[in-house]
This record gives sequence, structure tokens and C-alpha cells, in this order.
Amino acid sequence: MNVTERASLDLGTELLEARGAPKAAARLQAGVLVEAELKGHPSHGLQRLPRLLARIERGLADPRAEGRGHWRAEALYEVDGENGLGPVVAMAALARLDERVAASGLALAAIRNSNHLGMLAYYVEQVAAAGRIGVAISSSEALVHPFGGTRAMLGTNPIAIAVPTGARPLVVDLATSVVSMGKIHHYAATGRPIPDGWARDADGLPTTDAASASHGAIAPFGEAKGYGLGIALELLVSAIAGSPPAPEVRGTLDADSVCNKGDILLVIEPSAAPGVAAGLAAYLDAVRASPAADPACPVRIPGDDASRRRARACEDGFEIDSRLWGELNALRIRAPSHLEG
Repeated sequence: MNVTERASLDLGTELLEARGAPKAAARLQAGVLVEAELKGHPSHGLQRLPRLLARIERGLADPRAEGRGHWRAEALYEVDGENGLGPVVAMAALARLDERVAASGLALAAIRNSNHLGMLAYYVEQVAAAGRIGVAISSSEALVHPFGGTRAMLGTNPIAIAVPTGARPLVVDLATSVVSMGKIHHYAATGRPIPDGWARDADGLPTTDAASASHGAIAPFGEAKGYGLGIALELLVSAIAGSPPAPEVRGTLDADSVCNKGDILLVIEPSAAPGVAAGLAAYLDAVRASPAADPACPVRIPGDDASRRRARACEDGFEIDSRLWGELNALRIRAPSHLEG
């Protein structure tokens, strides 16, 4: 079925407010989920909302918390998320980085004990909109098997980068696994098989069954290269944020455990030399204009497709599984009494 941006944002906000989130926090959290839908990434969209609501109801997520931070060094801000909503904690941290980056040239936030951030592109795009370079890295439960292995030992460990280039920044957002676990869950929810090579089941055997894959291990992208990058980011996040490595992480995919993964947000002041952003924009246009292997499929820059999908979805709405939309509307109930007030 097709729904509009406004209807989905209003419903998400209503459901979160009913469970104790202040209006601004509810709108932000719902907005991050809806943004993923608009860009064609339902794996990070509204399918995550019922689980998040359950986490709030069970006291595993505090919808009012913004996190508590201190400057561990001149440009290093350390945050205890206090089990707050991931987008709320992250945007509060970015606001503090903004206070320092003009003077220091760069500033980094190390976050632990907050809930799932959702699509990382959202945060680096906010940074790029202010004319700065943004980098975001997050860790997760053990969901990815090592290159040559069969058991999940690494997180999906996504990284997003945004670089201002004039009218629209370059935005790259990717997991170090061949696919996110959220996408496998989306395939399972919609009853579709996953492609060969994506994952192994709980016994370590290759599978195309999405439900079996959700209990197994995802492959690293690019074989040894993705594995190397993934394990490097695993250690980087743990070393800076003080969060545990993947086998000890819980809470991004369940409604049973406190979330204890780590997040890194980095803001960098770009060069003040004249014409830098314009030069980068011209370079990206040259890449787009370069010869295509298939003339029917011109060369694209990361983010081009998502930007087109977003523009179309803002105009025409986006497709959502009718069962999920029904489930969300069924959650329009009075908040549990212990969350009132």
C-alpha cells in the first residue's frame, strides 16, 4: 500500500508521544525512520518502530533522555546516552560538537549506552548542510562472519561520510557486511528469499531463507577487504567509545536487553581555500559523465538514486507493507500507565 510522508510521520510521532517522548524527540525519532522509507531503505524504516515502542514500554529505552556528556579532551566529547533514543542523543551530541569545531577544526563525539541510530546518512547530511564534513560510525551485535569463517563474530559496523560539494553533498552510507540485518529482516517480513552469498544459517551453512539467515551470520562485503574494514571499525569504535566488542553487544535488534553498542560522530571543518566545493562538484559531474559500461545505465554517484527516490516519494508517497501499517495503527492505544506523566 502507498502512504504519504505526512501520514507516516504523524503516526510515528503520535505513537512515540503516547509512550512518553517529548514532541520534539518523538518527531525527530519518527523523522529518521520515515527518511529511510523516503530514500527506499525500509530496512531502517518503520519496521523498526514496533520494537522501539516495546523497548520504551519495557524500560529499556528512555524517550526523555538526551544523554550526559563531558569534554574528555579539547575536541573529544564523551557521551553516556543514558538509554536515550539514538537520534535524540546523537543530535544533542552534534550540537555540542558544533560549539567547538570552528575553533578546533574538528570535533568528535564518542557515544555509548544509547539506542539504535537508524540510517547513518541522516546525521552526516545534517553536518554537510552546515558546510562541514561529517563521518558517523556505529557498532552492533555479532551479525557478520569473518572472511573464511561461518560464525557471527563482527558487527555490521556501518560508516557514513558526507562531504559538501556545492548544491548537494556527496553522501556514502554503507555497512561493512554485504547487507544489513535490517534488510534481511525486511525480506523475512515480506516472505522473499535472499540472494545467494548473503548469509549462512545457524549451522554455518549457506542459505537463501531470510528467516534462517536472521539467526545465522551475514557475509562481509568484498570478502577479505570488507572483513578487514569491518574489524578495524569494530576496534575503533570500542577503543574510542569504550563500548564492548560485537559478541557482547545487545539491544539494537531486540526488545529484551539494554542497548550497549557504541557510536562515533566526527565533524571536520573543510578547507577555506576558494573554490574547493565547486571544484569537487565539477569532479563529481565529470565522474557522472564518464563512459558507462552499459550506455543505458549512466555512471552515478553514491546518493544519486536515493535523492531521486526521496523526491519522488515526497511527491507521490511510498510503498509500505500493509501488514506493518496495520500493526502500527493497532498500536494507537493508551500508553502503559507506568509511562504516563
